[in-house]
Amino acid sequence: MKELQPVNQNILLDITEDKKEQTTASGLIIPNSAKEKNKFAKVVAMSKIENVEISVGETVLYKEYSGTEIKFENKLYLLIPYEGILAKIAETEDI
Repeated sequence: MKELQPVNQNILLDITEDKKEQTTASGLIIPNSAKEKNKFAKVVAMSKIENVEISVGETVLYKEYSGTEIKFENKLYLLIPYEGILAKIAETEDI
């Protein structure tokens, strides 16, 4: 089995769900060019980074035009520099 392993302080995000074909309630196909790009993705791999604030498995918000899209083994990934991560989604308890 092969896997992508980021190097040089890069993060690998799974963006496969973003690119699935969507349709309207009446059955019209919405082309990818007409959809707003989702800027949230799940971290699937990371290179060695000191003082890292995220971990594999977390969902993060990333810069819109950052990184390189890669298709690997029928999945779509975004390879992005660590600096391209803006925030992470944190679960909190309701008060």
